[in-house]
Amino acid sequence: MTPLGHLRVLDLSRQLPGPFCSTLLADFGADVLMIARPDDPFATGIPFLARNKRSMTLNLKLEAGREIFLRLAANADVVLEGFRPGIMARLGIGWERLSALNPRLVYCAISGYGQDGPYRDRVGHDVNYLAAAGVLNYVGEAGGPPVIPGVQIADIGAGSLMAAVGILTALLAREHTGRGQLVDVAMLDGAVAWNVYHTLLYLLSGRPPERGRTQLTGYFPCYAVYETRDRRHVTVGAYEEHFWATLCRHFGREDFIPTQWDEGPTRDEMFAFFRAAFRAKALAEWVTELGDVDDCFAPVATLDETFADPQVRHRRMVVEHDGTLTFGTPIKLSETPASLRTAPAKFGEHTDGVLASLGFGAEEIARLRRDRVV
Repeated sequence: MTPLGHLRVLDLSRQLPGPFCSTLLADFGADVLMIARPDDPFATGIPFLARNKRSMTLNLKLEAGREIFLRLAANADVVLEGFRPGIMARLGIGWERLSALNPRLVYCAISGYGQDGPYRDRVGHDVNYLAAAGVLNYVGEAGGPPVIPGVQIADIGAGSLMAAVGILTALLAREHTGRGQLVDVAMLDGAVAWNVYHTLLYLLSGRPPERGRTQLTGYFPCYAVYETRDRRHVTVGAYEEHFWATLCRHFGREDFIPTQWDEGPTRDEMFAFFRAAFRAKALAEWVTELGDVDDCFAPVATLDETFADPQVRHRRMVVEHDGTLTFGTPIKLSETPASLRTAPAKFGEHTDGVLASLGFGAEEIARLRRDRVV
């Protein structure tokens, strides 16, 4: 059984936030139909985000293309798009038109700054949303510049995941109300919400925390990154007192236990000790020595090491499907798990089948292709 197998999703999104969201839905059985302009250079996006989906081409700038889309939307459960606010409405296929056509439709719009407000028409990317949200201000060393994270926090964490939760919540609400609704996801909103810890510090102190000078940004020895003899790195996350005590005892420095959060010369002394200690052995030696200690420790892995990691493999977060390596589904359900059923859809490969299901004959489909509708 696939828990979302009864859902029909029309995915007009491109690049990362929308496709990642619809991949989560598709992995749990939703029938996701990706719709892209026939000449869209970004339509193929990230290939493995097209798994478990179908793909068709459709030119929504043409009246004939919009008519086909409206026929599809009339029987869809979800429409997902990531255009600038107002574009779908200007095409005549926005939320108001579609909800009048299909009152049960859940319409999810992912944008940078939201469907309203003074920034709604601004363009942006992950780094811009993190900057505006205050997240980027904390990433980096004290006294240094902000550092761009290596993963797309705003795109995926603040965009894709918030959209998936919003869509599923709206679908649950529909079970009671019988009506769909608009799900307005702004990546800025989501990124602001990621400031949970630093918001707490701000409320307690009355001033914004400084970059690299908080308990979770590497300012204290108990929560930091250390270089090893072979110029690799390990992480220590001994935030709680008992974890810090375990770490100190392991290194024979019980005198550090009561000074965990001290600053000034004491902090400098602790850092100097642990930096020298970790540089005395290679990464592999530390993994052997500390890997099973009841403390918060992990090596800084390269991506190929992560792909080979026994825990990652055991949790099936790296899987092979039809000879292609891809990431697994991070949401584990005990009764109705996700599955990889089909290889990534090729660009537009299901166009003819979708049109045929709408009643178009072979000659009509050929005409639509000649007219560049599909």
